[in-house]
Amino acid sequence: MKILVTGSAGRVGRAIYIKLMRDHDVVGLDKTPCSTVDLIGDICDGELISKALESVDVIVHTAALHAPHVGLIADKEFLTINVDATEKLALAGIKAGIKHFVFTSTTALYGYASSSEGDTSWITEQVEPQPKSIYHKSKILAENKLNEISKLFNLPVTVLQMSRCFPEPADLMAIYRLTRGIDVRDVASAHACAIDKRLNGFKRFIISGFTPFNQNDCEHLYNHASEVIKEKCPEITSAFKQRGWRLPTSLDRVYDSSAAQAKFGWQPKHGFASVLDMLDSEIAEVLPVLKQR
Repeated sequence: MKILVTGSAGRVGRAIYIKLMRDHDVVGLDKTPCSTVDLIGDICDGELISKALESVDVIVHTAALHAPHVGLIADKEFLTINVDATEKLALAGIKAGIKHFVFTSTTALYGYASSSEGDTSWITEQVEPQPKSIYHKSKILAENKLNEISKLFNLPVTVLQMSRCFPEPADLMAIYRLTRGIDVRDVASAHACAIDKRLNGFKRFIISGFTPFNQNDCEHLYNHASEVIKEKCPEITSAFKQRGWRLPTSLDRVYDSSAAQAKFGWQPKHGFASVLDMLDSEIAEVLPVLKQR
């Protein structure tokens, strides 16, 4: 199968490209030259997109403006790149005969819905987003456009809303792997599973790490997080004690990825232990803990 990956020079796009190239013919498109970029250019370049789509079966669209761009780039550009270019890419793909469109989105779009006073928010795909920034709004609008296109043209569209996935201090990252974080390798494997499964219609899934918690834990996670962690995940409690790190006293949200696990057989493999292994191996994906939090 031939797959186009946009944004293939970015951390996530690059990981997806490398994962998919094991079993598929992959073409990467990005403005930045890179070993995982086959076509260099702008996602808004219609002529380049037409060339990139030759004989392509699946589009994996990761290219976008992201949260760090907010305030540095005009809101209009967010709409042009994240919304309009996504719509044009999907329509061009339909014209070229694609069979599936996979959109890399973000759990950040849930915004204010991801935190509430006095209770840990349990976030599933049924939660109504409450966007905070133009970045959040643009991703919601892009998802909605793809929903319309999927219905109008009977195109399978899979939206994967990935949770927190970038280098940060190891103690934070380890805890987030239980609640609101994901390893880039698990993001890549989720995309591979979604492509293999190719569910009909428009489908939206949260992609986040495995959590030992459930919805009944929310009140206690907000008020007594360390106690719940000690009960539900003694392994991380021991690891933190050995390293002289403190467990958090409160957790504000949990992203529930059980739907993705059930619907296309994906399993997140790289939890908190992986974070500690990468830290000890001095891998740049994890930042050292410079001082006790």
